[in-house]
Amino acid sequence: MPHCPSCGKVLKDHTSVARHMSQPRSGCNTWLDDIIKLNTIIPPTDDHPMDPMDNNGLPMPYYEPGLGDEDNTYIFHGQEEDITLEAHDGIRDQGKDANSEVTDYFPNSPLAYEDGYTFLGLFDADENSVYRKTNLYFPFSSRRDWQVAAWLLRSGLSMGKIDSFLSLDMIKDLPLSFRSAKELRGRAEMLPSGPRWKSQIIPTSHPTKSPVILYWRDPLECIASIFNHPLFHNHMDFTPRKVYTTAERLCRIYTEWMTGNDAWDMQSAIPRGATLLGTILSSDKTNITALTGDRVAHPLLISLANIHMNTRLKSSSSSFVLTALLPVPKFIHKKKRMKGVLEDRLIHQCLDIVLEPLKQAARKGIMLSDPIGQSRYCFTALASYIADTPEAMMLATVGGKTSPHEPRMKLTTLAQLAVVRSHADPLDLEAFFREAQKFRLNGVAEPFFRDWILAEPSHFFTPESLHHLHKEFFDHDAQWLICAPATGYRHFPGGISKLKQVTGRCQRDMQRYIIAVCADAASARIITALRALMQFCYLVQSPRLDDDDLKRISGALHEFHANKDAIIDAGARRGKGNRPITHWHIPKLELMQSVVPSIRTSGVTRQWSADVTEHAHITKIKDPARSSNNNNYDPQICRHLDRADKCRRFELATSLLDREQCAEEPEDVDPDVDDDIDTHDISPEPQQPGHIRPITNYFAIARALWCRDEGSVPVPLRSFSVGCTAFNLGYDPSIRRITVDEVAREATHGHQHIHAIGGPRRAGPTADLPFDKIQVWFKIRLQETDFHDTHTIKPAQTLNCAPPSGPWTLGRYDTVIVETTAGYSWPSSRLSGEFSVSCHTVTQIRLIMWPIGKSGTQWSWQDRFLTYVQRFDLSNDRDANTQLHLLKRAKHSNGDRMGDIIPLSQLRAPVNLVPRFGVVADKRLTAHNSMEHAAEFWLNEFWEKSTFFALSA
Repeated sequence: MPHCPSCGKVLKDHTSVARHMSQPRSGCNTWLDDIIKLNTIIPPTDDHPMDPMDNNGLPMPYYEPGLGDEDNTYIFHGQEEDITLEAHDGIRDQGKDANSEVTDYFPNSPLAYEDGYTFLGLFDADENSVYRKTNLYFPFSSRRDWQVAAWLLRSGLSMGKIDSFLSLDMIKDLPLSFRSAKELRGRAEMLPSGPRWKSQIIPTSHPTKSPVILYWRDPLECIASIFNHPLFHNHMDFTPRKVYTTAERLCRIYTEWMTGNDAWDMQSAIPRGATLLGTILSSDKTNITALTGDRVAHPLLISLANIHMNTRLKSSSSSFVLTALLPVPKFIHKKKRMKGVLEDRLIHQCLDIVLEPLKQAARKGIMLSDPIGQSRYCFTALASYIADTPEAMMLATVGGKTSPHEPRMKLTTLAQLAVVRSHADPLDLEAFFREAQKFRLNGVAEPFFRDWILAEPSHFFTPESLHHLHKEFFDHDAQWLICAPATGYRHFPGGISKLKQVTGRCQRDMQRYIIAVCADAASARIITALRALMQFCYLVQSPRLDDDDLKRISGALHEFHANKDAIIDAGARRGKGNRPITHWHIPKLELMQSVVPSIRTSGVTRQWSADVTEHAHITKIKDPARSSNNNNYDPQICRHLDRADKCRRFELATSLLDREQCAEEPEDVDPDVDDDIDTHDISPEPQQPGHIRPITNYFAIARALWCRDEGSVPVPLRSFSVGCTAFNLGYDPSIRRITVDEVAREATHGHQHIHAIGGPRRAGPTADLPFDKIQVWFKIRLQETDFHDTHTIKPAQTLNCAPPSGPWTLGRYDTVIVETTAGYSWPSSRLSGEFSVSCHTVTQIRLIMWPIGKSGTQWSWQDRFLTYVQRFDLSNDRDANTQLHLLKRAKHSNGDRMGDIIPLSQLRAPVNLVPRFGVVADKRLTAHNSMEHAAEFWLNEFWEKSTFFALSA
């Protein structure tokens, strides 16, 4: 009989089990997180595994190595308090969070009804469900049989290679339910299905070289499968809201789509109690074949803006579903421009066909079920259409370099098309195009959005970072610096002026360093203009923006426009044939004027990133195409995706229902994690966009070590955390034992004392060190929480402090932010706290050590890691052009560098320094020696986004 795997209660069917486990008061409502292991499991507490705050808003207590029995006090930023950590109860004061933010929810909340269906309910409704009462894995014989089948189906092997694999004698001995690739695929076709593919021949008014076939799935079925997916439980918003920084409601905060004005206005336009679903569409042409064949696909992806952006932007969440393969025909026409018009019209015609169910749902509504089986009356608005600039202009039916944003509204475009239609017949292609050009239109007679009542093109064409920020930087900003001229780039040995096929990753890498590298090589106004544009790009990528931030964004763009004339005056703006350009007709630059209005209407720009959709082109188009026979790609891609979708749904359903499923062991084992921690009990963090491997959670490892019984783990702990920073050292030191010839250190002040760096250090003539040998480490891993969301951990970064070896003839010593004043936390207090108190400084790590005390000698730091750092002097004022701090090495009067030994726990975050190269860089400087030979350095706040938000003015 079906029963709850948590409490054991017997229920009538699996649907009842799912509903029972979804009830918030049942005590079994953590079933998804527990079974699919979305959260870290240890230690046995409900605290978020990477949350450094307890439910009172206080930092998590840290165990600083070496305290032992002599002092069991936990440190809360230098204050001793007897505080017991309590589990998060998930309930907070309505409309107000720990940061005193005030939230106004839409007055009439969407209603939910109890007659819906669940994901498992659909699984049980399958025609083969009767066989799964005795064998959960039907049409496969067992769990192991399914595991082999799933691996083969996802491997990308051809049918011939699968047959070859199954013909091996060792494999023949396995009790498999299939003996050939054909039989395997036949059984896969029997798995429960999701949205089904269909094809349709599209008639055209002009001849094409081959028939035009549209392959598509009902977008409402795709939306229903996303909306009902159990993985998105507790990761969706249903009610529009307005968030403010204080109770006075003077400063608005924008994050998710539901915090923007559009969601609020659309909710007001639909019936009371209805649920607003923000549809996200994305389309872009992508090459199927490389170098040969000239085969191109035009996928249309769909998702929901209701899903939290941190979940939706993870490629592993599969939140974007392929709903159509738009045709890419070759029209036969004597004029090339008319071929383009015919192709544009065909795209709009196909979008009309595919999206008609969504338009109907926007007008009349439709009942859909959410992840816990509650039925909701839903209306499908078009929240965003993610596309690059040419695609967006084509979809908005505008031509040339016309912006699709305000003041051009949907009513404006439709009114202009009515005028054009009154002067020319749409079937007279050339005459209609000539009339359309008078209004800067592209010749499309019937835009796909014309009858979509909850779709406004000037709003749903949202800016996105990959095409509109990073590509704009490489296409224009970087080229202006190359022409300025400014040469030399240490991460690109051959320079950047001749780079081709540049990826988004390369564009981001250039953005990180180019301002600091070229600071003195171009004129002051050019650097000012490009720095302002860089600040604009970084600011708009924040996951949380308030009205004050929007003023900074507008101010940065205004500063660029005030100084941009210097670029043309220097002859740095050039076109084809290296001819100078004296105008600013750049669509991506014009688009920047719409960024702030878009944030107010649709939420932050970061949530519309095309990174996840570009990755989807690989998994949903290119990978299936590679497993085809390289002929007639579209139907083979559809069949491949249909099988893959069936496998994913079957895997999820069986994993939820099979209590005896074994937990998968992690593939990668970190050799530097303490041996005393059972890493099988610690789930790796889910992948973030752009990261191939799961993120090791050193906060969870530190917490697990801290919770162990005294004497069960060796001290000092190799992994520990302080505030928003986690530390990890290798279990084995780089140097196990080395004699200290001369070490001068100040008298100890106890573990609460924050040590300054520099100043007089005098040891008595008879002073005797309590240790005579030390262990040394050449690297340390530092892990931080996200600047805007302390629940999100970032990948750990390795800091080196290695002696000379290989190309690093002077050693490799990285730079880091160090806390120097108690009571100020990083990154919230930044470099200077209240009243401009210097609370953090920039240092270079020269040595990481653990002193080995003399036998029989007791001292308070006997089990604590120490580090020797050398300090940099920070300029009080920022450079007028770059707005970066200038640093010099702190030195004594005799010219020696100033340094000190401090506890390792005072390190806070890695930081990047760029040598000040001047107008012409010294050719003797390299990546391996510039940090030791350069006299001045720029504190590069563009190195990393969290660093930018912490350091920027």
